[in-house]
Amino acid sequence: MKRSHIDTSQLELDDKVVSIKRVTKVVKGGRNMRFTALVVVGDRNGHVGAGLGKAAEIPEAIRKGKESAIKNMITVPIDENGSIPHDFTGKFGASTVLLKRSPEGTGVIAGGPARSVLELAGYKNIRTKSLGSNNKQNVVLATLDGLSRLKTPEEVARLRGIPVEKLLG
Repeated sequence: MKRSHIDTSQLELDDKVVSIKRVTKVVKGGRNMRFTALVVVGDRNGHVGAGLGKAAEIPEAIRKGKESAIKNMITVPIDENGSIPHDFTGKFGASTVLLKRSPEGTGVIAGGPARSVLELAGYKNIRTKSLGSNNKQNVVLATLDGLSRLKTPEEVARLRGIPVEKLLG
């Protein structure tokens, strides 16, 4: 994933806790309980990130997850009708998320983990289908992978060395 440094001090960030899991480590004296929180943060205007926080208490795990998500923020392209520039498939582990552009008025059609990423990124019209594993962490990371690898028509035209008008026909 391409992670350009984003100055998060000026961004109004919203966060959403996707999952909280209790994890156990068996030690000599018994069981050691801890919590893992998967948190997605975004400004609803083209910046989104996800992070994992682990701690003995839930609020501390969420705080750490939020900090990690802010460090891992990416910038995503949003077209004029609040969708993605082109269809794409994001992959992470055994999870695959199919991202499809949609016309105005469609809304965000996505499953739970992918929906939180797309809403916090600022998409208004998009369809997705989660394929393969539906592990929440992998679905979130597959969605982020797909979004990070999207290219705007301007980027594609610049890479090919042709004007945008010729690219769009």
